[in-house]
This record gives sequence, C-alpha cells and structure tokens, in this order.
Amino acid sequence: MERILIIAEAGVNHNGNLETAKQLAMAAKECGADIVKFQTARLDSLVSKYAGTAEYQKRNTGKEESQKEMLKKLLLSFEDFIELADYCREIGIQFLSTPFDIESIRFLDNMQDIWKVPSGEITNYPYLVEIGKTKKKVILSTGMSTMKEVHEAVDTLKSTGTPELTLLHCTTEYPAPVKEVNLNVMDTLRSEFGCPVGYSDHTQGIEISLAAAAMGASVIEKHFTLDRNMPGPDHKASLEPDALKRLAEGIRKIELAKGTHVKEPVLSEIKNRDAARKSIVALRNITKGERFSVHNLTTKRPGNGISPMMWNEVIGQEANRDFEEDELIEI
Repeated sequence: MERILIIAEAGVNHNGNLETAKQLAMAAKECGADIVKFQTARLDSLVSKYAGTAEYQKRNTGKEESQKEMLKKLLLSFEDFIELADYCREIGIQFLSTPFDIESIRFLDNMQDIWKVPSGEITNYPYLVEIGKTKKKVILSTGMSTMKEVHEAVDTLKSTGTPELTLLHCTTEYPAPVKEVNLNVMDTLRSEFGCPVGYSDHTQGIEISLAAAAMGASVIEKHFTLDRNMPGPDHKASLEPDALKRLAEGIRKIELAKGTHVKEPVLSEIKNRDAARKSIVALRNITKGERFSVHNLTTKRPGNGISPMMWNEVIGQEANRDFEEDELIEI
C-alpha cells in the first residue's frame, strides 16, 4: 500500500498569533494529518509597497489595502517559528513551513528536511536556485503555470542540487471553481516528468481531494483553519477540523481500497463463489445411458459442481447414472 502524504496547510490562518498556530498544529495531528505547514516570510523581502491584494483576498477580508498592510498582521517572527517547530516535535507531528524569500530559506534550512515551494515562486529563479542548493527533497506546486514554466522550474531545481521532486497540480483561486480543477493534469505531469504527482486543493469541501487521492495523488495538501469565520484572507477557503478529519479518514480508506494491481479472487470473496456461481444441473430427471443435451441440462446455483464453461464438453456424453431434476451433473 502506497501511503498518501497529507499536508494540513495552516498557512497564515493563525492570524499572526503563536498560540493559535500551536492550536492549529494540535488540531492537524488530532485530525490525522502527517504534516502541518505554515508560511515564513520577511515582510520587506516578500512584497513591495506597491503590491495590491488579489481579488480573493479583497473578497475574503472585505478590505481595500495593500498586500503589505494585510500581511503585516498575519506573519509570525523567526523566533515564533523556532518555538512552533519545537512544539510540533513535542506533540508528534511533522513541522513544515514554506519560505517566501531567500532569508527565510536560510532560516528554515536547519529546521526541516523537505521544502514546499508555492505556486507563486515557480518563476522566481534566484529563489529556486537557493532551494536547489540545499540538496533537499522538494514538493513544488504548479498553480498558474504553463508546462514551459514547470519545465524551467524543474530544470532549475534539479541542476542546482534538488535530488527528489514531487509536483502538485493546483488551481490558484480561493475557493477554486470545480469546473477549473482539471484533475487529469496530474496524469499529464506524471507522464511528462516521470516523478510523483499530488494535488494542492483550493476547492471547497473534501470531495475533490478524495477524487485526487483515488486518481493516484501521492500528496494531498489542503488549507485548514480553526474557524472559517475568523478574519483573514484564507479562512473561508479552508476546512475546519471536523472536515479535515473526515478527509484524512477518507484518504486512508482510499489507500486501502486501491490495493494491488493483480486481478485474482481475494480472501473475502472466495467463500461466496459457490453461492453466487452456477453449475451444470439436470433440467429434468435423466436416466442412465441417456445423452446429455440442451433438452435435459441447464445451469443453476450453487457453483460447486461442473462449471457451465464446460458446457460443450458435457453435451453429447452419456449419463453414467440416473440424475434427478436439479441434481449436479457428474461425468
């Protein structure tokens, strides 16, 4: 059984509060996630004073403000992340944070063994080079990207040292419209790059993530929050803990259900074959020496006699004894 990695994307849903971040980490663990992921950035390195907010951020916050004004209220300090990573180790869930600038990459380098590169950084060449130089596994989201851009990012990461890469298909809208999800792109990425492929889900609900898991996603990433009514840009497109728990449980069931590629009877169904299948039986009473034909044979349950697939071999043979109606034929 191939285990699907479940990333609970807390992001900035702590609203800049360390204790809320710890609560998110505990909730992710209790819900069955493998990793709780946050976002680390130095505000002045992330965004200029001229950058406006995205349409979904305006819609979800109900405010007209710059990205810098919005993010200033949402970011944790480096010191907070040191304490948060320690807390995650204490409670037994893997800590991961996405860096959004080179200073944050260097800060996080000693705190985690893998990187999650967000869709927005896929065309940031200096950033990708810095990630590649660490020679750690990378999970790369590909939202908003053309295939050419994905190739360029992959080539940059691999040429600078990335040893192992997982690509996440993603639709970068919050929430993402189902009609624009295009889960089949996972197959395209897998075929094009020959690497594991997963899905970063921004749709509402858990159905699309479950579908992606069934389609072979090796990683499922999903935003979650303690309360979708909290202020902030990402809460409304996030799962609350009860839904995250249902998602994790559903993914684990899908893992079990996918099973083996071998087509053969499994243990639970073997005992049902005799009851469900049919055998060749006497259509009416048959006397010894009478030839079997379509006029005196038929097929009925149970299936513990001669298989109907032997029909042509049985037709024309002589009965070696008397048979009563419905009795299993012997030859």
